[in-house]
Amino acid sequence: MGVISTKSFRHTLFEDAQALLTGTLFVALGVALFKQVGMLTGGTVGIAFLLHYTSGWPFGLLFFCINLPFYWLAYRRMGLAFTLKTVAAVTLMSTLSEALPRLVQFSQINTWFAAIAGGLMIGAGMLILFRHRASLGGLNILVLYLQDSRGWRAGYMQAALDASILLASMAVVSPERIGYSLLGMAAMNAALAINHRPGRYMAV
Repeated sequence: MGVISTKSFRHTLFEDAQALLTGTLFVALGVALFKQVGMLTGGTVGIAFLLHYTSGWPFGLLFFCINLPFYWLAYRRMGLAFTLKTVAAVTLMSTLSEALPRLVQFSQINTWFAAIAGGLMIGAGMLILFRHRASLGGLNILVLYLQDSRGWRAGYMQAALDASILLASMAVVSPERIGYSLLGMAAMNAALAINHRPGRYMAV
């Protein structure tokens, strides 16, 4: 069977809405697993984790505020529709990350399971958002913008920023948790690399 082309249709408003809700719910569940065992990850989620662990401020509020400066870059590079969907996804993610502990409570979680399952859930959630031309904002928009404007390699910049976040977190997170965090990031990136095929699934 051949690959079904997506160029002949656009996602409906209802399809986009359910994708934003489903994708952000998956990511929020993965983040809840990471948070329960004291892990973190890269990007703006990692920055929000780091600030949450050091300040005690709510993760959802920190994640929402950190993303504010990146919206104008999203608009300049990806357009209005992408930006509005990203704002909606970030807002949902911020809300769900604070609501889930009141709805779901984990009495005991194996750290290996949290790292792998949490990473896979975050990757799956991001994949859903990508296929509906949305994101969780943040540093990935910045590195793509710098790649376009300065010619800097986005992959290298993203890796360097994520490594910097992990290095900074060593002041408040144990080396063991850093190791588990790396495992979680590997699971997340594997889910994206194996399942994401740019241009194959994304409706435009």
